[in-house]
Amino acid sequence: MTFQLTIGGRESPCVETFAVIDPATGREFAQCPLATVEHLDHAVAAARAAFPAWSALPIDQRAALLNSFAEALAAECDDLAALLSREQGKPVRSAVGEIQGSIYWIRTTAGFRPPVERIDQPDGGRIEIHRRPLGVVGSITPWNFPVMIAIWHVIPALLAGNTVVLKPSPNTPLATLRMVEIANRHLPAGVWNVVTGDVEIGSGIARHPDINKVVFTGSTPTGRAIMRDGAGNLKRLTLELGGNDAAIVLPDADVDTIAPQIFAHAFGNSGQICAAIKRVYIHDSLHDALAERLATLAAAAKVGPGDDPDTQYGPVQNRRQYDYVRALAEDARKQGGRFLAGGEPLAGDGYFFPLSVVVDVTDGNRIVDEEQFGPVLPIIRYSDVEDVLARANAGENGLGGSVWSADVGRAAALAQRLECGTAWVNHHAKISPDIPFGGAKQSGIGVEFGLHGLDEYLQLQTVRLPAGA
Repeated sequence: MTFQLTIGGRESPCVETFAVIDPATGREFAQCPLATVEHLDHAVAAARAAFPAWSALPIDQRAALLNSFAEALAAECDDLAALLSREQGKPVRSAVGEIQGSIYWIRTTAGFRPPVERIDQPDGGRIEIHRRPLGVVGSITPWNFPVMIAIWHVIPALLAGNTVVLKPSPNTPLATLRMVEIANRHLPAGVWNVVTGDVEIGSGIARHPDINKVVFTGSTPTGRAIMRDGAGNLKRLTLELGGNDAAIVLPDADVDTIAPQIFAHAFGNSGQICAAIKRVYIHDSLHDALAERLATLAAAAKVGPGDDPDTQYGPVQNRRQYDYVRALAEDARKQGGRFLAGGEPLAGDGYFFPLSVVVDVTDGNRIVDEEQFGPVLPIIRYSDVEDVLARANAGENGLGGSVWSADVGRAAALAQRLECGTAWVNHHAKISPDIPFGGAKQSGIGVEFGLHGLDEYLQLQTVRLPAGA
């Protein structure tokens, strides 16, 4: 199985490669090409050269080409999902869902059209507000949803008339390389390029003087570094960064109804979702019953390799994250936390950690204050609603949050006081391609999805026209 960079519509060979690890075994299963800064320069030059013709193409024609790519992706879904499962660790059926979700996202996004706004003036003149593409967009994607998040970044950028240089995570580069190969069968050369590597390539994208915008999904510290590196030419930025989403369960909530939902939105993708529930505040009156229900669900979950049809949840994706999750669990235990389910790594090869529920922890413990980004869920007891709201809002993150209650009006009023980009009532982590999504505080800058997200890839241009024009 061989993989290549795609630059200027062609395969671009590399002298060096690096190992890609199967998280279910902890062992290498493939080699990925290692791009150099020279490869990055060539990719940016190819994108810059392709930009005038691509941006001049009518948006309906750009959309048609993107839809052709979606059709081709659908035809390759099973093979691409198997590769995605192998490198990311998620069950094959979840990988199929990621590919299918990506196709849906492409088709929906391809239907967006940026408006031209008109403002009539008292003197008979008028003002038109147009939107123009920015130029070359650099996309840096993470390892939890490598195909889906690349689609989130790239498709609106291309629809808007920009060209793209994409760098996937070195932990999960292979399905992305294959996807860009497929895309280049349908797009003009140079419109979508891909380079692989680690920090040198990522920081090179952020610093590059011929890249006009960077879109990044990942950790807050890396987002700060991208801001610093991108300051040289005042790059536009869209940053979707870390989240430590709180779910607040009010005393009138129905345990039987909400337990499966909270469980699903905490442990989806083995907890490796930016907007997953990362901490649950449960009122005294429901705490024990709901915590036990969540623990029962966790203990019954089947954790295993992605190619096992019985697997519901895969391993933690990489060794570094696995060690971090283990450290948080160990610290929680030292701080008096009591695991109702899980809490210890599973025996054998790979980065397997069971779905885990821990109680008797509170704010100030690492497991509550830090984003675990893994299958460990802290349950925190509370008695006063105003106090729990202050605790939910106390951290630096503000990606999402939710309130759970039988009284939707009361829950909605409380949800609007959460300091986060998206607040859900009796739900969590639900997103749609037509609804803007982004973080507050240090969880990011800008938004993705819908016309608001498309605007992130466009420059406003005000045109003043005289009377009679």
